[in-house]
Amino acid sequence: MKILSLLTKILHFLPGETSHNLGLKSLKIMDSIGLLKLIVGTKNFTESSKVNDKQLNKFFKIKNRLGIAAGLDKNGEYISCLAALGVGFIELGTVTPLPQDGNKKPRIFRNRLEKSLLNRLGFNNKGVDFLVNKLKKNKCDVVLGISIGKNFNTPNNKAYLDYEVCMKKVYEYSDYIAVNISSPNTEGLRELSDRTYLDSLLNNLKKLQGQLSIEHGYKPLFLKISPDESNENLNYICKSILEHCIDGIICTNTTIDHNDTRGKGGLSGKPLNEISTLKLKAVKEIVGSNVPIIASGGVMSQVDYQEKILSGASLVQVYTGLIFEGPQLIKNILNTKSI
Repeated sequence: MKILSLLTKILHFLPGETSHNLGLKSLKIMDSIGLLKLIVGTKNFTESSKVNDKQLNKFFKIKNRLGIAAGLDKNGEYISCLAALGVGFIELGTVTPLPQDGNKKPRIFRNRLEKSLLNRLGFNNKGVDFLVNKLKKNKCDVVLGISIGKNFNTPNNKAYLDYEVCMKKVYEYSDYIAVNISSPNTEGLRELSDRTYLDSLLNNLKKLQGQLSIEHGYKPLFLKISPDESNENLNYICKSILEHCIDGIICTNTTIDHNDTRGKGGLSGKPLNEISTLKLKAVKEIVGSNVPIIASGGVMSQVDYQEKILSGASLVQVYTGLIFEGPQLIKNILNTKSI
């Protein structure tokens, strides 16, 4: 782990996006020569955080409750090396029907003092067909979620078509589908959580799920929500999830409720933890035990991880915590006595 810890410290001196790409490529090289598993040492991980959730267990078998959030591996290029870190699941994407560059650079900014990350990436990805080609070659025994979204130039009244295109193409190769309508970095995307669009979108995707399940088996749908929703709209979203029998919730995306001097974008990391946990508790109070929740947002330590579980999460995701703490974070969490 000392090698990975040193690599993490070195990467902090590089620009955000350069650091991100170089870090992943370094992990991939170490994985390809068999070094990564030796460094990480994952032999005790599966006993430390067992999944005891009847609803999740009927969808897929998962070795532990900790996973990688969407955004780290958008195109399915790093599945093997991320799985080698010992996590139970990886969420790929967000992917769109057509490739797109995303917003202008620079678009990732770190604050090492407050351990936060500001991003305005804008669903930059190589397109769903590229991802599918990677998924066809995947041999890793790890649960895979695929986060799907819309292209930036698709109007909201046609957005459902983009989600359907992506869902049709990735469904066969996924263990669950994450419907991302909460990124703040695609203009107008969060409007999809309003009454004008949400019910129609969920209805269409639920019908498509039924059709695809005939050939490929049942794959659960998770809706990813924003931490910035008002109490009124959060209640509406949760009621819609229950009404349309959506299988799960990802709580939450990044927040735009910040005063970061570097401008617009979604803030993640330590400042998001309390906000996302409060939203998690509110969601749990509405949906009860009927809908499993994947908690995401500000998990920087095993204490944060445990708090998410105690607040109602079935599974927990990390992303920004990995950037600041390195892969040691996963080992610290999964070697902690299970709650």
